[in-house]
Amino acid sequence: MSKLIQPRRGVTRRNFIKTSAAAGGTAAAGLYAPAVHAQERTVKIGYVTPQSGPLAGFAEADDFTIQQLQETFANGIEVNGTTYNIEVIVADSQSNPNRAAEVALDLIVDEEVDLMVVASTPDTTNPVSTQCEIEEQPCISTMAPWDAWYVGRQANPGDPSTWEQFDWTYHFFWGGADYYAVTLNMWSQLEHGDTVGALWPNDADGNAFADPNAGFPPVLEAAGYELVDPGRFPNGTDSFASQIATFQEADIDVITGLMIPPDFTTYWTQSIQQGYKPKICTMGRAILFPSAVEALGDTGHNLSCEVWWSTSHPFTSSLTGQSASELGAAFEEATGRPWTQPIGYIHALFEVALNVISRAADPKDRDAMVQAIAETNMETIIGPVAWNGTGVPEFAAKNVSTAPLVGGQWRLKEDGDGYEIVIVDNTTFPAIPTGGVMEPIT
Repeated sequence: MSKLIQPRRGVTRRNFIKTSAAAGGTAAAGLYAPAVHAQERTVKIGYVTPQSGPLAGFAEADDFTIQQLQETFANGIEVNGTTYNIEVIVADSQSNPNRAAEVALDLIVDEEVDLMVVASTPDTTNPVSTQCEIEEQPCISTMAPWDAWYVGRQANPGDPSTWEQFDWTYHFFWGGADYYAVTLNMWSQLEHGDTVGALWPNDADGNAFADPNAGFPPVLEAAGYELVDPGRFPNGTDSFASQIATFQEADIDVITGLMIPPDFTTYWTQSIQQGYKPKICTMGRAILFPSAVEALGDTGHNLSCEVWWSTSHPFTSSLTGQSASELGAAFEEATGRPWTQPIGYIHALFEVALNVISRAADPKDRDAMVQAIAETNMETIIGPVAWNGTGVPEFAAKNVSTAPLVGGQWRLKEDGDGYEIVIVDNTTFPAIPTGGVMEPIT
C-alpha cells in the first residue's frame, strides 16, 4: 500500500510505499504480505533512491522490483519463531545530496526504520551512509564505486593514514581499479593514439576518478598514455565548447569520463556539431541506460561503457529463482521498456536486505542487524556478496564487497529500433560471455 507522509524538520512531502515482505534462510520464503496482522511484528526498511532529477535513470527499476516482489511473495518472514512483516518505505533523494541526507534522517528518526538501504551514485549513497553512521543505523548501499563511497566519506580523503573503518554502513559494488582495468582492456582492442582526453565533473565520483594519486591518471600514465584533463566542471554545465576545442587541438582519439546523463547528452551533441568525433569514447555513468543512448539519436553507435549487470550474466536470484535473462525479460514485459543495468542491483539490494533480516538474532535490534550484515555470504542476481575482504585492500576489507565488471558497446539494432549493449570485453570476469569485439566510432 502507499500513502503520503509529512516529514519533520521542514522536509517537503514525499511519496513512500509500504508493503510487507518475507524471506527465510538464504532464500526468500515470502515477501510483501498485503496487510500487517496484529499478532505479527514489523521490520521497517528505509530505501533512499533518486527517483527524480538528473539521476532518475538509476531508479528506473525501483517500482518494478517492489511490485515484482510484492506479487511473487505473499507470506511473512519467520525469524527465530516470530513472524514479521516488512515495511519498505521509499524516499526520493531528488538527485540532491542534501535532500538525500534529510530524508535519511527522517527515515531514521521519524519512521524508526530498522534497516536502511540506498543506491545510485555517491551523491545518494554517501550522504545517506554518513547519516546512518552518525545515527548508528545499520545500512547497506550499492551502485556507487566503492572507493568513491569509502574514501569520499573520510574526514581527510587525501590522507590514507587517517582513514577509519565504519561500524554501521556496508557497501557492495565494483571499484575504480575494476573500471580502469575494463576500460584499458576495451581500448587495447583498437589502434589509436596515446593521448586521452578526460571529462570528470566536480562531484564525488568525478573527483575520485580524477585523483592524481589514487584515480585514473596514474593508471593511464603507467599504461603509456598522456592525459589531457581540462579540469573539473559542475554538473549541469550547458556548454563544453572549451573542452571540445582542447581535445580537437590535441587531436585526441580517445575520450573518457564520468558524466551524468544530461551532461553527456550536451557534450556529445555539441562535439558532433563542432565536427569532433573521437575513435573511442568510453563514458562512465552517463550511458548505462538505453534511454540515455536513445536520446543521442544515431550518434550513440559504438559508444562504450562499463557493464555492471546484463541479461547474459550467469547468476540467479535468491528470492525468485530467476536467471538474469528471465529477470530482464520480466522487466521488459511489465514495463514495455528495454532492460536496464540497475534492475540487477536493485533486486540484489533487496536480496541482501531480506537475507540479513532472516539471519539476524533479533531484526528489531540494531546490533544484531549490523552483525548479520557483516556475516553475509550469499549468491545474488549480480553475483556473490560477502563482506569478507576478498578482492579489496585491507583498509576497506570490513565494509566493502566487490562485484564483477565487464565492458560493452552500444550498437544500433539491425532493425533500427533502438540500441542494445554488446559485451565486448570480459577479461576481468571470463564467466560473463562476450557478444562481440570493440569497434571504432565512425
